[in-house]
Amino acid sequence: MLGFVIQRLIQAAAVMAVMSVIVFVGVYAVGNPVDIVIPPDATQDVREEAIRRLGLDLPLWRQYFLFVGGVLQGDFGRSFIYNEPVLSLIAGRAPATIELVLISVLCATVIGVSLGVYAGYRPHAPLARAIMALSVLGFSVPTFWVGLILILTFAVSLGWLPAGGRGETVLILGVRWSFPTLDGLAHIALPALNLALFKMAMMIRLARSGVREIMLTDTIRFARAAGISEATILRRHVLKLIAAPIITVFGLELGSTLAFAVVTETIFSWPGMGKLIIDSITLLDRPVMVAYLILTALLFVTINLLVDLAYAAIDPRVRSGEAR
Repeated sequence: MLGFVIQRLIQAAAVMAVMSVIVFVGVYAVGNPVDIVIPPDATQDVREEAIRRLGLDLPLWRQYFLFVGGVLQGDFGRSFIYNEPVLSLIAGRAPATIELVLISVLCATVIGVSLGVYAGYRPHAPLARAIMALSVLGFSVPTFWVGLILILTFAVSLGWLPAGGRGETVLILGVRWSFPTLDGLAHIALPALNLALFKMAMMIRLARSGVREIMLTDTIRFARAAGISEATILRRHVLKLIAAPIITVFGLELGSTLAFAVVTETIFSWPGMGKLIIDSITLLDRPVMVAYLILTALLFVTINLLVDLAYAAIDPRVRSGEAR
């Protein structure tokens, strides 16, 4: 197991090194932030001083190595627009995105897996057919359109839930969270539902296909022939065998939802990292853009590493295959 972990850590470090180069070069090749940061009526001396202060007069390779040196010390630079440390700026928006994503992905997984297991266990039942039809709808409808419909229905027409914002927050361990309050839950309900629908449809189809495949195996036939109850078969055989792919998809979807909750946060005016990156792209705030993308890549690499380790813990064949 130790060799498996070391191999995965080396792979993760190599991926992060390559991604840092791609992200840095890609972001710094787009636009000129000087045109936005510096007023158009500024003198040439002011422009040159600003360019020097921002480090934009250095060659690209030197800017990259200065950036890497700062990152290794925990410094991602300062924002051109907000004039704050980038990590502090992102950390201030992170709790809002984290709680939104965790609630949506957890709800999507619990509900989606439950419905998918039922649809796979009773494939010809009317309810199972309705569940699969809804999963197709969840895949087909664009997220931004669903968000607008949710706002028009529950916020504008019915007036049950707020259309945007984060609502009341409470301070827990130095961080502000909105889910412990009723007002915060009311504000998070619509964006979380909007984020969860696509993930729920994916979990339904994944769980359903896994259950259908397992129910046709000799293991289930022998278990039934031995007189084992259906509840025990589901708990000990079906759920255990479909756990590995569900854990893999859960980790990947958690990372992708954290990274790309931009549309939902924009529609519902949710003050998270997605809205920050949109504003940074608009204003060509390069340090924020680079830091966000690097941290997103690190998030994906970390989640993939944890998923690999969980997968290896569940299925010893993974470890033995890597050893060979």
